[in-house]
Amino acid sequence: MSEYLTIKEMPETERPYEKCLAHGAQALSDAELIAVIIRSGSRGERSVDLAHRILTAGADGILNLYRLSIADLKKIRGIGTVKAVQLKCIAELSSRLAKAGHFHGRTFDRPDDLASCYMEQMRHNEKEVVLLLTFDTRGQMIAEELLTVGTFDSSLVSKTEVFGKALRHNARSFVLLHNHPTGDPSPSQDDYNITWQLEEGAGILGL
Repeated sequence: MSEYLTIKEMPETERPYEKCLAHGAQALSDAELIAVIIRSGSRGERSVDLAHRILTAGADGILNLYRLSIADLKKIRGIGTVKAVQLKCIAELSSRLAKAGHFHGRTFDRPDDLASCYMEQMRHNEKEVVLLLTFDTRGQMIAEELLTVGTFDSSLVSKTEVFGKALRHNARSFVLLHNHPTGDPSPSQDDYNITWQLEEGAGILGL
């Protein structure tokens, strides 16, 4: 007899699909949720067991889906290209759903409000990225655009591009947002300099 049970051989109350139907998706463990996505395990192993190995493949549990690359995921026995892509897509989908929930019907007038929406998304970037957010007169977001992707510890910002995009969106205000992959959030001298330059230019343009 096999050491592992297939999904069909498991008691109905233990199957992720049946459990979800009976109690809702919130009743499923992290491993069971992943098992539903990947659908099958490797030879002689059920999908839930493979999901447990994914969760322990790095130090971050469920956040491994964010932090492990497709190449890293494929190093896990039983994970091929298709499963790796599925896992990365579900991680991205969850990030977008969370952000959509934060933004729906909200106005923004404090840095902390924006930080709560973007912190989880941007903390996983291994390179420094700069986002431009534009807002209307009510403080509701018009657009989010990726301006630059830099190296591990630096990025370049074009002031002409920032102002050009803001004006094209008929924005009343804008925010530049970027991460520090080093883990140290302290502003650099370059951060201060570009902030002062943008503030001066925005004043001239009425932004």
